[in-house]
Amino acid sequence: MSLQIDINAAPLHQSRAIIYGCRGLSLEADERAFYHTTKPLGFILFARNIDTPEQVKALVQELRGTVGWNCPILIDQEGGKVERLKPPHWRSHAPAETFAKLFQEDPEKGLKAVTLNTLSISHMLWSLGITVNCAPVLDLPVEGAHDIIGNRAYGHDLEIIIALGRAVADTHIASAVTPVIKHIPGHGRAMSDSHEDLPKVDTDLDTLNKTDFETFRRLCTRSPLDGSARSNGYWGMTAHVLYTAIDKEKPATLSKEIIQQTIRKDIGFDGFLVGDDVFMKALAPYGDLRQRVAGSLDVGIDAALFCHGTLGEIEMGAMGASLLRQNSINRLIRAETLRSKHDEKMKTINIEKVRADLDALLPSKNVA
Repeated sequence: MSLQIDINAAPLHQSRAIIYGCRGLSLEADERAFYHTTKPLGFILFARNIDTPEQVKALVQELRGTVGWNCPILIDQEGGKVERLKPPHWRSHAPAETFAKLFQEDPEKGLKAVTLNTLSISHMLWSLGITVNCAPVLDLPVEGAHDIIGNRAYGHDLEIIIALGRAVADTHIASAVTPVIKHIPGHGRAMSDSHEDLPKVDTDLDTLNKTDFETFRRLCTRSPLDGSARSNGYWGMTAHVLYTAIDKEKPATLSKEIIQQTIRKDIGFDGFLVGDDVFMKALAPYGDLRQRVAGSLDVGIDAALFCHGTLGEIEMGAMGASLLRQNSINRLIRAETLRSKHDEKMKTINIEKVRADLDALLPSKNVA
């Protein structure tokens, strides 16, 4: 299941900096032809694309066949209310908040449980050929914020979010799945849902640096093992949030100051960075779909996320998508190199024991 990417391989240099969602359980002829011609970097799966394990495997193979290489396949499988793979074919997993509560009672038990939970999720994805999971959520919710984050967060304590978030991200990599830390630089203060509106955060920069941004910064510190940046193995997903202390006009996804200064320099994230879905209404004031895609890439996003749309709309998105930049290719390769070296190990995982050990640690109501 390794991508086996070569920096000089033609598929990467010919790939557009866009990741598409497809319509259904298999590709229609017009989709297949469009993807073959356009050559997006990869694809993201949603509930509309999921039926049975055999069907998902076939769709993953079909998607990769359109671009001619083992491109990244993404999914949102956080656990709790954000799960694309569901019973009866797949196990349900507890929301992040469950592990925060467990950690508060017993840190060692909380870390062990969240590690086993992540291994369980990762094995599920890996077995289907899915190589990127849009998790963990590192947002720090504040009192009165919109509940779009809610129990998706690892509690309300900065240190607990950092400890559990790091365990989840690193366990993903060790389980041959690339994690996507989100929603960088932080969605926890948003008073509205960016799917429906543009959240505006007026908090001062000093406070943001000490709280919201700190969860991401701490995960991007140097590894004690080899001194490399931890974020080399992570992808990141931006927040469609307006931070007036930094940029009074544009949300993070479209802000050069936030992408290049706040995220890349101040936080220190040097991994592959995708923008959240360009279809979200938070970006509606910033032009049509082509302009949103192009605008995010212009300020330093590595690839745009285009999750929905008619054929005409996805064609418009492609018009705004340039080919992958060399530094984006380098980031992609670094993450894939770290992920793929664990492929062989996943073949020997006793997943029944992993899940039995997990169930023994969880409150009974969270056991599937």
